[in-house]
Amino acid sequence: MENVSHEKTKNILKWFGEISKIPRCSKEEDEIVNYLIEWSKDNGFEYDIDSVQNIVIKVPATSGMENSPIVVIQGHLDMVCEKTPDSDHDFTKDPIKFVFDGEWLTADRTTLGADNGIAIAMAMAAAVDKDLEHPPMELLFTVDEETGLTGANALAPGFIKGKLLLNIDSEDEGVFTVGCAGGINTDLTLPVDLENAPSGFGQFKLKAGGMKGGHSGIDIALGKANAIKVVARTINSIVDLGFEIFLSDITGGSAHNAIPRDAEAVILIKDSDTEKIKEVVSDNEQTIKFEHSLTDPDLEIKLTAEEGSMASTAVSSAGVKKICDFVLAIPHGVFAMSADIDDLVETSNNLANVKIEDGKVMILTSQRSSLVSRLDALTNSIEAIARLAGGEGKSSDGYPPWEPNMDSPLLARSVKLYEKMYKKKPVVEVIHAGLECGIIGDKNPGMDMLSIGPTIKYPHCPDEKIHVGTIGLVWDFMVELLKELG
Repeated sequence: MENVSHEKTKNILKWFGEISKIPRCSKEEDEIVNYLIEWSKDNGFEYDIDSVQNIVIKVPATSGMENSPIVVIQGHLDMVCEKTPDSDHDFTKDPIKFVFDGEWLTADRTTLGADNGIAIAMAMAAAVDKDLEHPPMELLFTVDEETGLTGANALAPGFIKGKLLLNIDSEDEGVFTVGCAGGINTDLTLPVDLENAPSGFGQFKLKAGGMKGGHSGIDIALGKANAIKVVARTINSIVDLGFEIFLSDITGGSAHNAIPRDAEAVILIKDSDTEKIKEVVSDNEQTIKFEHSLTDPDLEIKLTAEEGSMASTAVSSAGVKKICDFVLAIPHGVFAMSADIDDLVETSNNLANVKIEDGKVMILTSQRSSLVSRLDALTNSIEAIARLAGGEGKSSDGYPPWEPNMDSPLLARSVKLYEKMYKKKPVVEVIHAGLECGIIGDKNPGMDMLSIGPTIKYPHCPDEKIHVGTIGLVWDFMVELLKELG
C-alpha cells in the first residue's frame, strides 16, 4: 500500500481489504450481505433485498443533480474459491491474504476475489466520497454469479429503477465491453457397476496436476490442458495396452467456469504389472507435457502407492474403459469462432467437474455461445453423448447472451470522454465470458449498459491478480462519467 500514489486507489483497496475478510464463496454470501446492510444503515442509505439476497443500495444525488437519471453501478458479491493443493486456507472463515508484487496485487495461494470484489469496493467508495459529484445511484450487488448467474436470473423486473448501468466486471482497463456470450450448464450421469475389490492388487493414486487452469470463458481459446482429460487419457492408455486395472474413484475440477487444474483417480493394479504401468504413466506424462509445453509447462502426472485400507469395491476394466470413452468423447475447448468478429470465440465447452457418487460417474459441463442456436446445438450434442453411453444429461435453463448495441448513447458518451481524458480511443469489444448485463437488460427493457473494470489476470485460479495502477484509471473515468451523466 505504501507504494500506491493514487489516493483514491488507497481508499478503494481499504474497502477491498474489508470485503476480503468476509467469506463470500458462491452460494455463501450471507455474511457479506449482512455487512452491506449494516454499512447502508451506518451511512443512512435506503436498501432493498430480494428473495435470493440480491441487494440494491440507494445513494441520493449530490446537490444540483437530484433530477438526473439514476445510474446503476453493478457487480456481484460472490467469488470463485480456488486454492493450491499446498494451501490450508479455509474460505469459510479465513481472510484472503494480500500479497503486493510490484504493480500487482495477488493473494497467498488462493484466488484474490478481485473478480468481483473490486466492483463492490469501488461502488462503496463512490457512495461515501464527499468530493464526488453524481446523480442518484443504485448500487446493485447480485449473488451467485459464478455458478450460473442465478442471482441475476432471480431479479424481479423493477427491483432497480435506473436505466443507465455501469457493470464493473470487465477485466481490462481501456476496454469497454458491450456484449457477451450466453451459457448453459449440463449435469451428465453414467451408471457404473461396482465389484468386490480383487486380491493380488495394490492401490495407487494417479494424479494430474501443475496445470494453469483459468477462466473458462476468457482462457478457453488458449488451449490449456484440462486435468480431467489428462487423467482419463492416461487411464485409457493403460487399459488399451491390455493391463487389467480397477477404478475405485475419480475426481477433478471445481467451479463450472474454471478450467480444471487438478484431477486424480484411485486405481487398483495387479502386483505383477506395477512397474510396467508406471512406465506407461511416465510415457504419457512426457507426451502430454510436450503437447502443452507452452501453456502448462509444470504439468505432471504421478502414480504413487496409496496408503491406508484398500477400497472394498471398484469398477472393473470393462467399466473403466466405458468411463474413459465417456470422458474422452465429451468435447472441451473451442467449438466455433465468430464469423463476424475477429478472434472472438463464438461457442465453447468446459469439461468442468467429475466424480463418482452413488454408483454413478457424474460430470458437469459448461457451454457458452454468443448464438443461442449454437449454444443449444452444442448442449444437445453433449446430452446425446451421455445417452449413447447409457447415461443421461440434464441441462440448466442457462442465461442469454448480451447482444451488443453499437448505437448506445452511453457507449458514445463514454468513448468520447475516455479519448478526451487519456488521449487514446478505448477498445470496444464483445467477450466470450458471461456477464449479467444480458439478463438485467432482458428484465429491464430500455436499459443502456456498459461494462468496464481494472485489469485482472488469471481470474478463477490462485494466480489471479489485479494491476493496482489501473484501479485509479477506472476510478477517474467513472468519476468524470458520473458528472457528465448528471
